[in-house]
Amino acid sequence: MDNLTPLQEILEGMKTDAEKFYDKGQNAAGTRLRKALNDLRKKAAEIRKEIQEERTKRKAEGK
Repeated sequence: MDNLTPLQEILEGMKTDAEKFYDKGQNAAGTRLRKALNDLRKKAAEIRKEIQEERTKRKAEGK
């Protein structure tokens, strides 16, 4: 479950930039928001890989 903490941190950090972009019209905040979304995607892919490796390991141990 500790794997989800980085995802939560990225999402929390995105809140202010989302407000600045959508509410205040700051384009630079949109750039930061897109970067954070890309970081979120990369971290999610890492977690997916770890989950798959753990499942494979568990299946191998069970047989």
